[in-house]
Amino acid sequence: MPSALVWAFNASSIWGLEFKENQRDFKVQRPFGASLKCLPANGLNQIVKCRAAPDMSEAMPMSMGGLVMNPLAKPMLPSEQKVYDVVMKQAAMVNDVKQRKRIDVLDVRPEIASPSTIELLNEAYERCGEVCAEYAKTFYLGTLLMTPDRRKAIWAIYVWCRRTDELVDGPNASHITPLALDRWEQRLEDLFHGRPYDMLDAALSDTVLKYPVDIQPFRDMIEGMRMDLTKSRYKNFNELYLYCYYVAGTVGLMSVPVMGIAPESKATTESVYNAALALGIANQLTNILRDVGEDACRGRIYLPQDELAQFGLSDEDIFAGKVTDRWRAFMKDQIKRARVFFDEAEKGVTELDKASRWPVWASLILYRQILDAIEVNDYDNFTKRAFVGKAKKFLSLPIAYTQAFMRPVVTSKLSRAS
Repeated sequence: MPSALVWAFNASSIWGLEFKENQRDFKVQRPFGASLKCLPANGLNQIVKCRAAPDMSEAMPMSMGGLVMNPLAKPMLPSEQKVYDVVMKQAAMVNDVKQRKRIDVLDVRPEIASPSTIELLNEAYERCGEVCAEYAKTFYLGTLLMTPDRRKAIWAIYVWCRRTDELVDGPNASHITPLALDRWEQRLEDLFHGRPYDMLDAALSDTVLKYPVDIQPFRDMIEGMRMDLTKSRYKNFNELYLYCYYVAGTVGLMSVPVMGIAPESKATTESVYNAALALGIANQLTNILRDVGEDACRGRIYLPQDELAQFGLSDEDIFAGKVTDRWRAFMKDQIKRARVFFDEAEKGVTELDKASRWPVWASLILYRQILDAIEVNDYDNFTKRAFVGKAKKFLSLPIAYTQAFMRPVVTSKLSRAS
């Protein structure tokens, strides 16, 4: 049940949106000397080499600083340490860009893109926006408050995530093999090197040239899809946490470089990324708790096996689909953990650039309400699907809007250490 993003989506139409102008090469010069070029039908793949991102291969620092990876204040799980390394790498990339902007150093002089290239890229971004508007209406509305470049980049990331999710959770999922995911990952590598395969790839390829977005979260999301091909049980929360990071936490790490951090924020870059990660984990845990019955029908149980056992529950109880006192107690414990992650995420939302906060606040508020709905249903997530009604969604939007324009909380746990 991978849910890379948090909005309902049916992307079966996306796969038909191949780039129709693939007989014609196009190339775009970006400010850092990077080039973008779509592969023509004859397979030629000449490309002007772009300046590489700063070398991030050195070992990342182990000091936690202001970063709170485990909101329950327990020792870090092995999976949390693995994710922490990715967070630190992405944060370092953003900090490096900030430093280069301060000293105003460029490797090359910017070149001007041709009008035809700009037109094709605009078409690609517009198509991404159309997909986002059709399948994620609330989120799309929030992106309209962003600057034009940022909202287009977020649309491109959204569409790539949905296409990836659709590989193993769409109408053709039964035909997807590990080899198909390997090919999808090679396409990812190509678009990060300025060789997009189709129109939608071209939008993301342009995005990762404009913003300090690391490829690792994208690779990790594909790894989450691989897990769904082979894994249907999770022994403990360590395993489940890593899965949640792969299929949902990665989205936050992809998006923060585009959304930006408020200039007046005193938070560390690492702590803002940690909050974005926490929101992804919280959303995915909520998806799992909402969809227990649906997943059981597919033979999947996305709940920690050891914690089920602690409450005297087993796979047989899940498949039986009966709400008992033991099940209620178990669900209360699971919901409590998800809410702790939401609390951690909330600390970082106000640190984002003001124009980028609304869609994130809307996601956080609406997904929290799904947990409330599970409780209202007396924890029956076997036969009842918890959801937030349209009226409640509508009433939540002004709240999210108000929260979005509050000043960052300088004295929060995200603040820089003195």
